[in-house]
Amino acid sequence: MSVVNMKASKTAPFADLLEGVSIEVMPRTAAKIEDFTKILPAGTRVYIAHIEGTPIQEMVDTAKRLAAGGFEVMPHFPARIMQNDAELKDWIDRYVSEAGVETALLLGGSPTKPLGALDSSIQLLETGYFDGFKRLHIAGHPEGNQDIDAKGATTNVDEALRWKQAYKDRSGAEMAIATQFAFAAKPVTDWAERLQAIGITMPIHVGVAGPAKLQTLIKFAIACGVGPSLGVLQKRAKDLTKLLKPFEPTEVLTDFAAYTAENPDSLIERVHVFPLGGINASAEFIRENS
Repeated sequence: MSVVNMKASKTAPFADLLEGVSIEVMPRTAAKIEDFTKILPAGTRVYIAHIEGTPIQEMVDTAKRLAAGGFEVMPHFPARIMQNDAELKDWIDRYVSEAGVETALLLGGSPTKPLGALDSSIQLLETGYFDGFKRLHIAGHPEGNQDIDAKGATTNVDEALRWKQAYKDRSGAEMAIATQFAFAAKPVTDWAERLQAIGITMPIHVGVAGPAKLQTLIKFAIACGVGPSLGVLQKRAKDLTKLLKPFEPTEVLTDFAAYTAENPDSLIERVHVFPLGGINASAEFIRENS
């Protein structure tokens, strides 16, 4: 099918928002996929999540496999699971030399207590080891991050975002903010407007959860600290007719698409999919709605 025909066949109201969509995998979940080229659009950006305890070679081997398939590989670099600068440098050297990686997601990471001297994405940038990378993304938390600020506060995270914006401006690096998944659009769009008001210009790639059982999503949402939008799942859980059906991000994506159509200057640019119900289910959703 030609590109023209593919575009003409779009039916989902959020199809345009899925252009350039990215997806996240881990080595153990990627290993279950025989051929990514058969399920994902060519050139898709694939994040590789680095969970504490995963050997770096497993991460690099996954990156090599995806790069060989023509995908843009973006590994996670969680500061708090690294011992020191030397380990960070070793990881970067392996990714670059073995898989040709030139994009990365920098974040503090899940552990509240660092394993070593590194504690934040700012420290990762300050090493200078990512100079020359084609693209760098940072994490965003529209519904708050209690590890950085007490509930309801934004002082520390705002200061960190301003620092990263200044880094982008002086370095010329291509940067974007990839957000935690949310189940309602308004908390994210309100957050995006607030960032724009304080001088942030980095585009936002909004996170959504791919199709999954409701119980699975609620478990992940609670574990990851999803805030106000969790109510969307809780309300659905009260409807027994919907409880056993897979939850799809159709409604939240439709709302995002309507918002960006009405606000073309919004920072919201693309979508990032967390395949909490499995890579195949998310890939099928992307194919059917793009």
